[in-house]
Amino acid sequence: MTVSRVPEGPAPLAVRAAGWQFPETVRDTARLPELSDLTPAERGVCAGLGIEHIRADDVPDAAALATGAAKRALATAGLTAAEVRALVVVESRAPQTLLSSEATRIQELLGARDAVTFSVGGLGCVSIAPALLTARGLLAADPGLGHVLVAHGSTPATPGRYRHPVTVNGDGGGALLLSRTGPVRVLDSVQETDGRYWNLFEVAFRDVPSAQWRERCQEPAVYSFQLAVQTRNRLTTLLDKLLARHGMTRTDVAGYLTQNLSVGSFGFTEESLGITVLPACRDNLREYGHLGPNDVFFNLYTALERKELGEGDRAVLINVSPVAAWSVLLVEIGAEPVR
Repeated sequence: MTVSRVPEGPAPLAVRAAGWQFPETVRDTARLPELSDLTPAERGVCAGLGIEHIRADDVPDAAALATGAAKRALATAGLTAAEVRALVVVESRAPQTLLSSEATRIQELLGARDAVTFSVGGLGCVSIAPALLTARGLLAADPGLGHVLVAHGSTPATPGRYRHPVTVNGDGGGALLLSRTGPVRVLDSVQETDGRYWNLFEVAFRDVPSAQWRERCQEPAVYSFQLAVQTRNRLTTLLDKLLARHGMTRTDVAGYLTQNLSVGSFGFTEESLGITVLPACRDNLREYGHLGPNDVFFNLYTALERKELGEGDRAVLINVSPVAAWSVLLVEIGAEPVR
């Protein structure tokens, strides 16, 4: 088990700007080709996820999506790629090629040739949490560093987009331009992992043509019951710790956001923690599906755009990954307008 906390003191962290990139093609999840290979029971599970549409390319390119999102974030902040001095890429689950560097490919596509560039990940949806910890560490270590750009392109690891029994993956790029000041302040973060579940979900790929790659849950009962119980307990403890450190209770939080897996996962989180998830989450789930580590901040910025959150509000962002990992973030909306 590993517990990480965003340090307090001389290195504040804030999101100065965010950007998103999606394919133009919208697909109906009810018409996904892989559904024809499922049993009636499995198709029923997919239909009950609450995902009606996804954005999806025929040949998804995670690096291109991440680059497009990064360009949008920089444009929002009025910066050029040449001004970026640090680029942290949240790695994709299945790179296009082995041995090559997806992180430096994004660096080159973006034109951020002077940026210190590397990747973090390994925790699925929760990988955005170590990316934030890394960004804050870079800002703390170098007082002359003004910004850290974090980018991720979310695409499926297999040809199929339905991940039984969890969710449906859409394509999407997300980027956060992190600095010491900005309209969204990251106040605190708690993260935990449990290595006993490291391969609960896996894709066997050696000596298998990529067209035949399939994600497999090795023990569905462990996912549905054992891991679910642990997730309830872990999230309860993490949320209590996080709020106590700031003298807060659940009712002091203006809004809760989580990742977009299914309507059932929203209900589970709400019942387990005694909270209500903001409507932006359900709407984005229905129209975009699961976007991996991009989900929680995409939901946050959707909520801000729709005025579900406003100046002075504090929100909690909840992430869970079946590897298994859990993270809880506390953010505060400042007086500076969110663009």
